[in-house]
Amino acid sequence: MNQKEPYMIKLLFLTLLLLPIALFSKGTQLSDIPLPETAVLNLDPYPCDEACVQKYLKDGFIFSYLSYQDVETQNTFLSKEKVYYAPVIKNESTQEKKKIRIALLMPYKTIGRYAASTTNASFAYLISREAPFELKSYKIEDENYEEIKKALDKIKSDGFEYVIAPMTQAGEKIISSINPKINIYFPTINKKDTQNSSEYLYYGGIDYRAQIDILLKLSSSLLVIFYDNSEVAQQLSLYEEFSFKQSGGSSVVKFEIPQQITNLEKQIKNNHKISGGSFFLNTPIVKSGMIMSQLTLYDTNIANILSTQANYNPLLLSMTQYQDRKEMIIANSITINNDLLIETNSILQNDIVYDWINYTTTVGIDYFSHVLNGEKRHYDIAVNSNQMIYPIKLIQPSVSRFIPYN
Repeated sequence: MNQKEPYMIKLLFLTLLLLPIALFSKGTQLSDIPLPETAVLNLDPYPCDEACVQKYLKDGFIFSYLSYQDVETQNTFLSKEKVYYAPVIKNESTQEKKKIRIALLMPYKTIGRYAASTTNASFAYLISREAPFELKSYKIEDENYEEIKKALDKIKSDGFEYVIAPMTQAGEKIISSINPKINIYFPTINKKDTQNSSEYLYYGGIDYRAQIDILLKLSSSLLVIFYDNSEVAQQLSLYEEFSFKQSGGSSVVKFEIPQQITNLEKQIKNNHKISGGSFFLNTPIVKSGMIMSQLTLYDTNIANILSTQANYNPLLLSMTQYQDRKEMIIANSITINNDLLIETNSILQNDIVYDWINYTTTVGIDYFSHVLNGEKRHYDIAVNSNQMIYPIKLIQPSVSRFIPYN
């Protein structure tokens, strides 16, 4: 095998990649450009049997391994790896896949940057399938009844039966009242926040309450809650206080931190009422970093710092010192990673590793693809009463990365 290694490097990896164009104009469709194809050419002058192929894989020579995909094997491990790497290459044996048609309902003024990022997440997933698809965007300015009804009627008249709709709770409530009887997935909303029982409406929002329930099991007998003046933060702080007291917690101290506040000396310096408490942060990442740094600055005695998905962000690692965050525990529901989809999104400057709305959008379109074609799902996430049930894992921000909480 050693004498072959100088030759095996001679591999040609050809990739043609589609770029998203004109996805954001109303009623836009992709052109009929041929789908991307990837070929791994075998330029190795020596024959390679099953043992040889397995050694390539073990040594990390992935492209050498891929160039021998035609080698027959009864080896269970090699068979599983062949299935795993199947999306990387397009084999002649690939079965013809049914065309998928997905509509995007985009209230672009309401959801801001997520109009672009959820579109990119959907596009990245569909091009990774190496199969025909149509992705059409329907833009609305505001989530009012008339605009939503008009857009849904147009979606139905265009023959779309599956829709990704990153809406707010107000928009979801209007769609629920319209009851359009087409399959609509809300990546931004958890079903617990709705009153809907329609079989056509699906929900992919993170379950913050379930994350809170797990985190509160790690709290001390004193809970200190920081929150901003957003509606979500206020709702979560109320739930944390209620759940903590229901589980036998003795004392709760709450601080509302408006956006303009940058100094917490008044709230935390020499404040014996919060000493030894568990600090729950319902604040955006920048505000959370400020709070943690000042807890360190004023030498506050803390049991731990708790946070939901909101602070699972690599920015936390760069904007705080390790001393500030070493006692922090985060509940995370982004637990399944697909390397191909991560890289495809990265090319489009999109994040599905830390951004939960982009992640849940990908989970939803993966589910619709499964429903339409019977394809195996990339994200094996349970669906209960049309709600995605994400696993929850506890993690900690270490020196340079997030690690599992022990």
